[in-house]
Amino acid sequence: MTSMNPANHLDELGQRTLRRARRRIMPLVVLLYFIAYLDRNNVGFAKLTMSEDIGLSASAYGLGAGIFFLGYALLEIPSNAGMYRFGARKWIARILISWGIFATAMCLVNGATSFYIVRFLLGAAEAGFFPAILFYLTLWFPSAQRVTVLGIFILAQPVSNALGAPVSGLLLQMDGIWGLQGWQWLYIIEGVPAIILGILTPFLMTDRPSQAHWLADDEREWLTRTMDDELARHQKGRSHHFLAGLKDPRTIAYSALYFGLVCGIYGLGLWMPTIVAALGDFSTSQVGFIVAIPYTIAAVFVYFWGKRSDRTGNRVLHATVSMVMAAIGLLAAGYLVEVNAILALVALTLAAMGIYSAIAPFLAMPSTALVGAAAAAGLAMVNSLGNLGGFVAPYAVGLFNDATGDNRSGLVFLSACLGITAVATYLYARKRPEGHVRPGTPSTVAEEAVASDDFDTKN
Repeated sequence: MTSMNPANHLDELGQRTLRRARRRIMPLVVLLYFIAYLDRNNVGFAKLTMSEDIGLSASAYGLGAGIFFLGYALLEIPSNAGMYRFGARKWIARILISWGIFATAMCLVNGATSFYIVRFLLGAAEAGFFPAILFYLTLWFPSAQRVTVLGIFILAQPVSNALGAPVSGLLLQMDGIWGLQGWQWLYIIEGVPAIILGILTPFLMTDRPSQAHWLADDEREWLTRTMDDELARHQKGRSHHFLAGLKDPRTIAYSALYFGLVCGIYGLGLWMPTIVAALGDFSTSQVGFIVAIPYTIAAVFVYFWGKRSDRTGNRVLHATVSMVMAAIGLLAAGYLVEVNAILALVALTLAAMGIYSAIAPFLAMPSTALVGAAAAAGLAMVNSLGNLGGFVAPYAVGLFNDATGDNRSGLVFLSACLGITAVATYLYARKRPEGHVRPGTPSTVAEEAVASDDFDTKN
């Protein structure tokens, strides 16, 4: 194993190799996730004019927005099994093309029933993408450096919302062009890029470090040996086949915790345009630019928070603090939304900062605890069961809004979800090795993961 520089955790070869890997891999995966998040969340903007055109109530919109995650959850694990068998490069391309087709087909919905059907099919088509990328990153980056990489990947969420919000707001102004409504143009223009990227991905992505001919020989050898060594140490004395990941108690625990976090992510994301529109008499384009503010600030904070998490190694504390911050922001927004628009926007910004900065340190824990085929299955299950929160939260918020006629109760509900999840995450992971990864060599991290396996065996 290459010697380490204690000040920088990696010697010059390791730093150079990982820097080149980040520059090659991360722009593509961030772009892909940017498009994915845009296509699943643009329904929040389309709702501003689509609901009246096709006759959707708040609860019907919430059900349709959330039903995406039922299709997503049902096919998540089978999809990741396909990815593990055929390779990330080909499988991610297949996912991109199929979801791009259904994202574009959203322009054809003409009522609640067709809205539900196409949203469900869109979720089924996109199933497996997120855990496939998570698993892909575990093949390229050692555990000790993974939160920073995950933080860069997760940046696609707030950045997609920040850039997509004003673009979506402007696309809604295209009413009447070629006989289509603005919300139909929104789905078409934002859906086609996924198909194009699906065609290009097999030529742009490399499956494993050993195949990375864009690395120098010594870099490729170092990264291959480092990742193989970490995998071997982590698998020591533990079953690591595909089904083992589904039965691992850590998979169940992190799935339940991720459910609570996802409630906040999509409860806020899918309703943010509606909440902002209620703050004043704004046009759709103005709503787009206002919605971009919380997400832009959140994107900056996500990068800082991910770097800090890697520097300290205290993942559980960073995830917990972020969720508490989000809970406070949502609760404050609930009581300020009808009192003061500016203060309500500040509270929503705090909520966005907390929600998105929690994702990377949280997901780094199960991605460290699980490896190999077990990781492909386990991460798929965490994402599958966790993303059911993306069905529950938008639907619940819609029911609350229909029942009360305002946004307060829905925001308080989301705040409670995140507050409970923050406490549960801290209590579960505070004494677990994956919750406190000491900055150090990849082998040190792997040994800690083995200790985690031993902990589970004894308990």
